[in-house]
Amino acid sequence: MVRCSLLALFVLLLTAPPASAADGPFVTKKSPHSVAKTLDRLSGILKKKGITVFARVDHTAGAKKVGLELKPNQVLIFGNPKLGTPLMQAKPEVGLDLPMKVQAFEDAKGQVWVRYAQPRAVAARHGATGPAPILDKMTGALDKLTSAAIAP
Repeated sequence: MVRCSLLALFVLLLTAPPASAADGPFVTKKSPHSVAKTLDRLSGILKKKGITVFARVDHTAGAKKVGLELKPNQVLIFGNPKLGTPLMQAKPEVGLDLPMKVQAFEDAKGQVWVRYAQPRAVAARHGATGPAPILDKMTGALDKLTSAAIAP
């Protein structure tokens, strides 16, 4: 019985997203807000900073339209051509993953998470290794923007 409990705990620890950590090519952060409020806050922050919000995809609404259920799950698509264009100039294929996206979703336990691809991972996926200062700027900006959106 103790073995089963320990095994279950181990599996849970391996599968639960971290509170705020790099997760392979992704960063995952815990949000104290609902999915909608988290992305509303992020959208407002982006607009105040002059960053273009291109779209907001509501996967839950899409599922509902076809008679399926899905816990709250939305993606905000946004970008800054001053940062993204040099990456695409170096490697046009990067455009498949740009503009940047931030997903907010609710897990089976009701916890809301924010997740986004690390800019270096996006560039590496397409064989673009630079320009490093732009990737650093994108990385720092995504961290600050998402941290502000999930602040209490």
